[in-house]
Amino acid sequence: MEKQIQFLKSGVLKIAFVSASLFLVLAILLPACNDGKPEDTKKVAKEDNDAKFDNKKEDDAKFLVNAAEMNLEDIQLGILAQNNSMNAEIKSLGKMIETEHSKAFSDLQALAARKQITIPTSLTDDGQDANKKLMDKKGRDFDKEYCDMMVNGHKDAIKMFEKASSDATDSDIRNWATSMLPALRTHLDRSITCQNQLEKM
Repeated sequence: MEKQIQFLKSGVLKIAFVSASLFLVLAILLPACNDGKPEDTKKVAKEDNDAKFDNKKEDDAKFLVNAAEMNLEDIQLGILAQNNSMNAEIKSLGKMIETEHSKAFSDLQALAARKQITIPTSLTDDGQDANKKLMDKKGRDFDKEYCDMMVNGHKDAIKMFEKASSDATDSDIRNWATSMLPALRTHLDRSITCQNQLEKM
């Protein structure tokens, strides 16, 4: 009987040891699989909204998520332009875009909160990639890359906001999209002007 008890104790200890070893291995490997990188803020917001809304409201939520991503990226790139460019026009453009997109993002946060829509509140993966791409440039290459980003980004933004201004199901979201269009068009015009000036230099 004593031998049986010792055998059982030995078996229990072996199982406990194996379980502890597996837990330790998983604890080490799982973070490594994720590279310790936080999940994309855009993906997190999208998944949260998908769980809350039906198809029509999902489209409105998707627009606000994309608008937040755009604003956060433009704010960050505007700060970079002010700090890294040696061109007064580029610095001025960066300041205008940072200031006006910061206000737009603040308004967007209030709108999203009222509609219970989750939006990114920090740079998305794409925004971080754009930030890194610009940080790697110097001098005239930096200025050209920044202007190109602003021209292409604002062309895309205008299309997106024009669509939402007519297609969004929520009237408050439609009105906000419409109210943003004049500033976006001004930003595009200023960015094209800077782009043209650089080509003449």
